[in-house]
Amino acid sequence: MATLKANLRRRASRIRRSLKKVANGRPRLSVHRSSKHIYAQIIDDAAGRTLASASTLEPSLRSELKTGADTAAAAAVGKLVADRAKEAGVTDVVFDRGSFIYHGRVKALADSAREGGLNF
Repeated sequence: MATLKANLRRRASRIRRSLKKVANGRPRLSVHRSSKHIYAQIIDDAAGRTLASASTLEPSLRSELKTGADTAAAAAVGKLVADRAKEAGVTDVVFDRGSFIYHGRVKALADSAREGGLNF
């Protein structure tokens, strides 16, 4: 019987495999959420580099947020990663939700990144 971790890995790889088909050279906005924090990275897979990143662990966000595990924190991370992506010259990305359902914190991060100027 497969373990939960193996199932999550398989789901994430299935999502990434389908993203690579439609990416057309665009970097991907990868999201990871834990029970206490949320993380976002913009990754250029062709070069193997992280172009921009943000998380609720950053001191600027920690001081203004009540917790790193709610939709308000996810929205703040989405806005911050969109601002950093613009500084890096990135406007078009593909959204990589990993093994997480597009709901709640993941959706809040995506919506605020779109409002911040990222196209996906």
